[in-house]
Amino acid sequence: MALSGCVKKLVSLYGEPFSSRLGINLKSGASNEVFKWFLASILFGSRISESIATNTYRNFEDNSVVSPEKILETGWDGLVQILDEGGYVRYDFKTATKLLEIMKNLLKDYGDLNTLHDKASNPRDLEQKLMNLGKGIGPVTVNIFLRELRGIWSKADPLPQKFEMLAAYNLGFTEVFGMSEAERFIALIDLKNLWEKIKIPDKTFVEFEAALVKYGKDYCHKGRCNKCELIDFCKKRKIVKS
Repeated sequence: MALSGCVKKLVSLYGEPFSSRLGINLKSGASNEVFKWFLASILFGSRISESIATNTYRNFEDNSVVSPEKILETGWDGLVQILDEGGYVRYDFKTATKLLEIMKNLLKDYGDLNTLHDKASNPRDLEQKLMNLGKGIGPVTVNIFLRELRGIWSKADPLPQKFEMLAAYNLGFTEVFGMSEAERFIALIDLKNLWEKIKIPDKTFVEFEAALVKYGKDYCHKGRCNKCELIDFCKKRKIVKS
């Protein structure tokens, strides 16, 4: 089956979750690991390069500033320094301010993120509760964060975003291409059904989605068809590879 071969190759090439690349053990479900991924998601959620966001997160780790309490203790000046050293200069002041606001609200209202999840009534309420923590948390950040918590948090079930939708459509995993909530919901069902049929041993739907996001971002979005290792499966396969 062509789709099966495509999915297997896609996951093999691009399926390492972002949290795993950072050495975060999300599968444990431990509050401290979930928080580390939350912090990383906030950094990845800005319009900044993946490498700078990665370097900045690692700088937070190197300084042992990976808990809400430690972020508040570090203060605005200390956070700006950590952000600058990671290369996050363009958004340093703004990000330091929003981190302090988010941490204050998280500790005041919930104590930790696992409690926030437990208090959410459904997936959409969970997303709203996360966004309500502060102005710096929007749909992109929430999607990055929750996508890799599927199967760990029962209410983590975000709809696909732009890069995932683009990749899924180009590879024939869904016929839906629009970005309305209804269309993204249909696409998610298509992707879940496809994954259930294929079931690659020792792989998860999280890895499938991570692969779609990376492929969509690095190839489909940038039009790098001539460099694509999956072009033979793609709807754009008529393009002659150079």
